[in-house]
Amino acid sequence: MMKGTRMLVVDDDPSILEVLGMRLEAMGFDVTLCSTPADAERALHAGAFDVALFDLRMEPMDGIALMQAAHQIQARLPVLIMTAHGTVDSAVQTIKEGAFDFLTKPFVAEELRGKIGRALAERRWARDRTLLRRVGETLASSGRMDHILDLVARATLEATETERTVVFLREKGILDARASAGQSATPLTDLQGAAEAAMKSCARQQVSQPEGRMVLAAPLLVDGAPEGALVVEHLSYVQPTDDDLELIGLFAGQAAVAVKNTRELSRLRSGALAALGRVATQVAHDLNNPLGGLKLYGRLLEQRLAKAGDSHGEALAQKMGRAVDRLSEMVADITAYGRPAELRRERTGVNGLLEECLALVQDRVAERSIRVIADLGDAVGALALDARELHKAFLNLVVNAIDAMEPGGTLTVRSRRGEDGKVEILVEDTGCGMDEETRAHIFELFFTTKPSGTGLGMSIVRSAMERHGGQVEVDSAPGRGTRVRVVLPPDERRRRTLSSFE
Repeated sequence: MMKGTRMLVVDDDPSILEVLGMRLEAMGFDVTLCSTPADAERALHAGAFDVALFDLRMEPMDGIALMQAAHQIQARLPVLIMTAHGTVDSAVQTIKEGAFDFLTKPFVAEELRGKIGRALAERRWARDRTLLRRVGETLASSGRMDHILDLVARATLEATETERTVVFLREKGILDARASAGQSATPLTDLQGAAEAAMKSCARQQVSQPEGRMVLAAPLLVDGAPEGALVVEHLSYVQPTDDDLELIGLFAGQAAVAVKNTRELSRLRSGALAALGRVATQVAHDLNNPLGGLKLYGRLLEQRLAKAGDSHGEALAQKMGRAVDRLSEMVADITAYGRPAELRRERTGVNGLLEECLALVQDRVAERSIRVIADLGDAVGALALDARELHKAFLNLVVNAIDAMEPGGTLTVRSRRGEDGKVEILVEDTGCGMDEETRAHIFELFFTTKPSGTGLGMSIVRSAMERHGGQVEVDSAPGRGTRVRVVLPPDERRRRTLSSFE
């Protein structure tokens, strides 16, 4: 039985209600007692219950009618109907109406315990199937590993009713907490030890902690090799069952599939980029010379028209020059993306980079009467990073935000350093936002919604974040703007090197 399981008991006989309440509390349930259907409905509106026991014969509403009303409030609430006048026909009819089972007064302790246990188990199985299906559907439709790992952590927390779940992932020999749900005072290093044990044995582990706490860990096996672990802290059960361990193993398996799919996609993308690099080099060679000639001739034409006093012709020549410059930038972007240079890391102030980007768009912001809010945290400090590459990524985010807004919008740029040392940057706009289909494609190469866009901006952002070991997430919906969240890892990673797995 689960500790803290909430049970609603309704009976218009005060003596039965009192005795049944004491018996159920002795079994470890959190019991709410109601003597009228009206009180029961108020209790159902006030909070969720795990199981309910309703007396069949009550006034003005009998147990069947109360059950139907309860299912309007909490659709999946399992209900057991109680009566002192039970027959086979009444039991069958009650179950046909939607009751989970039927209890005959006076109660036999083992029957009471058994039927409540089966009702809770059925409810849990239905919930677990829903959670597993939700993760599976996301796994099939989303290529974002971090999104899937977050969903796995939340689903595991809900299914196991624990204090906290953490998904650990090993990358470059370092074990990192990549997703978590719930809260606990237990240090991550304690949970990390359980993760390491599960990875080392390639099997589920159960580890006792101080103060009676329990930690379960299941390895994330990718092609048979341990690449991380799903850790569940402080189960609410007296003793975890084999079903609990099996369920955690299933969620860990889904997380492992997400890791495998993401890495395979990354390898495919790397291959595509290598091919793009070869093509881009040839394109750059073929286009740079004629573009250089066009630029030179355009400048000469502009000068001659200026001397001739042809202001209209001079303006057209200037437009032509800007178009040539734009073509040159596009060729340079494609070449750089296809064959990115090696990172040149230097300690650089993150806020300084963001301020430089905002300074570069001052004219554009002023032209469109866009309000800028820069909330840059003092504790952000400096990181070892490639300033040129991060500057380009941040500038792309800022320009995208400005382009998405009508005149009079608001651009917000925030930065902060978390307790784990990671630096978070948020770029938010009040623009038109994106629908789900557009959002699913924004990181794809050459995908753009702008008439003159190259479709490289967000690909450049993601590439820069991945090369720095960071993450980028986009939250957007039509009519409520877009928020892009970038997370960069700390310089000194407070994580444990897994030399035993190398």
